[in-house]
Order: sequence, then structure tokens, then C-alpha cells
Amino acid sequence: MLGRMREAARGALDFVYPPCCPGCQVILGRHAGICARCWSSLRFIERPYCEVLGLPFAHDLGPGILCADAIADPPPFTRLRSAVVHDGLARNLVHGLKYRDRTDLAPMMAQWMVRASDGLIADCDAVVPVPLHRYRLLARKFNQAAELARAIACQTGKPLAAGLLQRKRRTRQQIGLSANARRENVQGAFAVAEKDRVELAGKRILLVDDVYTTGATVAAATRALIRGGAGEVRVLTFARALSDHI
Repeated sequence: MLGRMREAARGALDFVYPPCCPGCQVILGRHAGICARCWSSLRFIERPYCEVLGLPFAHDLGPGILCADAIADPPPFTRLRSAVVHDGLARNLVHGLKYRDRTDLAPMMAQWMVRASDGLIADCDAVVPVPLHRYRLLARKFNQAAELARAIACQTGKPLAAGLLQRKRRTRQQIGLSANARRENVQGAFAVAEKDRVELAGKRILLVDDVYTTGATVAAATRALIRGGAGEVRVLTFARALSDHI
């Protein structure tokens, strides 16, 4: 009886909000799907790539190769992985989740992130989203990174620690800022509360965000987690901004 009621409810929902592709709006057979044409336009980030920053290489340079940025300016986190290149449909998905309240997209996006995680999740102790400042959270109603982190935790069975990292200072939007300005903008913006340091001590943290651009935000968040006692921080994002492959 309960199963029939759920099926009827899903049918009614599909009638009011028919499942459609978030890229081109063509009607699909199920929710949280992508049509074949839009799927082919996605640029998934696959090997070969830098072992630390996950930056894709145009040619396979052998195992363990690092990109120039990872050598010249090593990040505070141990490894970074991203699912897709931030262009076209991927950018539309990010904007849909972030600005158009399309939280229904988060589970699908999280599936791709889990697939791209390359071992980051298996032995992590907690999944932590990059937080929003409370004023921005009130204005936006939800944190897109937290929606992705929640879906990842649900799909992998890992604990979600959504409130472990706090954004104690309201910062400017990063869009349009130079790399140096981005670093200055988020410097000292994150912190771990004193009461949470025992819980964090020595833990392997998976830090989740929607897009990696210059890395300023996740680097600042990572430093705050390490100051708070984390043993290791790995970073997983849905998309990554790229000019081109190396």
C-alpha cells in the first residue's frame, strides 16, 4: 500500500514537474538525468593528471608526475580531485545548484564526484563542506557545498561534519578577483571552534566545494582545519576551472 502511494506521488510530481535535462530541457524518462547530447559535451577529468593538484595533462608523462604549480607552490592539502571541467553544461549545473535552488541536482553531481575521487574517500574520517558566512547563508537559503557534501556522505556512508568548519568573517565574492586578491580576501576567514578541536584531532578530512578556480578558498579552509588539529585534508570539487590541458 505504501509503495503504491509513493508511486502515485511520484507520478503526480512528474506530471507537474516533468523530468527534463538540466542542459537543454528536453523531457527525460527520469529525474536527475542528462540527455545523450548534453552528456557528450561534458569534459570529465581523467588520468593522466598531477598527483597532487589533479591538473590534467595532455600527454601521459608517467606515474607520480607533478605539475609546475604543485612543485613551485605546494598546497596545504595533500591531494585535490575534481569531476569535470568548469565550462558549458558543467557551469550551468553549478549555477543551477548555487543560484537557482536546484538542490535536486546535488545527488547526481555528487555521484560524479565520488567516481572522480581516486581514493580520497575510502579512508577519510569525515566529509566537511566549505562553509558560507551566516549572512550569506540567510540570503541564499542553503550552502551548495554542503548539499554536495551531504550527498557524498549519504552515497559513501562517511560521516558528515557540516558545522565543524566555520566562516567567521564575511568576505567579498571571489568572482572577478585576481589570484592575489582572492588569497587576501579569504585569509583568516575560516576557523574551527575550540569545542570541536577534540573531535577534529588527527582526523583525515575530505573538504568539499563546488568549483576549484585558483585554490585560494580551499587552501584557506585547509589551513584552518590543520590549525584546528586535522591530521590530513584532501579536497574534492565538482568542477575545476581550466584554461587548457598542460
